[in-house]
Amino acid sequence: MKTLTNVVMILLIGVGLGLAIRSFRPARFGGPGPDETVFTNDGPAATDPNEIENATPTKPPEDEEWLSRFELTERSGKTIKSEDLAGHPYVVSFFFSTCPSICVQQNQIIKELQDEFEGQGVRFVAISVDPENDTPEKLREYAARFGADEEQWLFMTGDLTYIRRIGAEIFRQPVNKQFHTERFVLVDPKGEIEGFYNWPEKRQLAAMKEQIREMMKDQDS
Repeated sequence: MKTLTNVVMILLIGVGLGLAIRSFRPARFGGPGPDETVFTNDGPAATDPNEIENATPTKPPEDEEWLSRFELTERSGKTIKSEDLAGHPYVVSFFFSTCPSICVQQNQIIKELQDEFEGQGVRFVAISVDPENDTPEKLREYAARFGADEEQWLFMTGDLTYIRRIGAEIFRQPVNKQFHTERFVLVDPKGEIEGFYNWPEKRQLAAMKEQIREMMKDQDS
């Protein structure tokens, strides 16, 4: 009887965890929720709040201020600064090239966005969370798979610790090696974050597109 009770308890715990993973959807605005869904090389995983907190800097290193700008190496080998992106809206995402599933889907969505906003000044900034593997050469090969325009869709790499700080301190996203969320971060032409959009949600993706169009209208007026 005791053995049967233990089995039932284990099954109930497993079902509960499964429902928690499937039902979670991050909010559009604000930083990642305490139980944010993240993605690793093995696919989606529900992450404990303490694990996320430990995986992301909660304060800058001693004697350093919070980052307000960044510069990373683009697949072309050029250094791109956040100031270089000013004047037009841009969408930030995090990924890694060896991700077998979610990153591929994410970048297919960006490919569609690139085509939809072609020639309109909108840019897409994909930042690797596996920079040790994602060298500029590797990123050039990866970008070619999606027909990424060299001017419109940037693929960035750099030091992992620095990228973790960029994610946490600038874009409010928990990132670590091969660890990222399913959110796009929309930045306005002034360099301010407009909102966070969960790209698998069609309504959120549509809302982001509308915000981009409104930004473009404001620029033209």
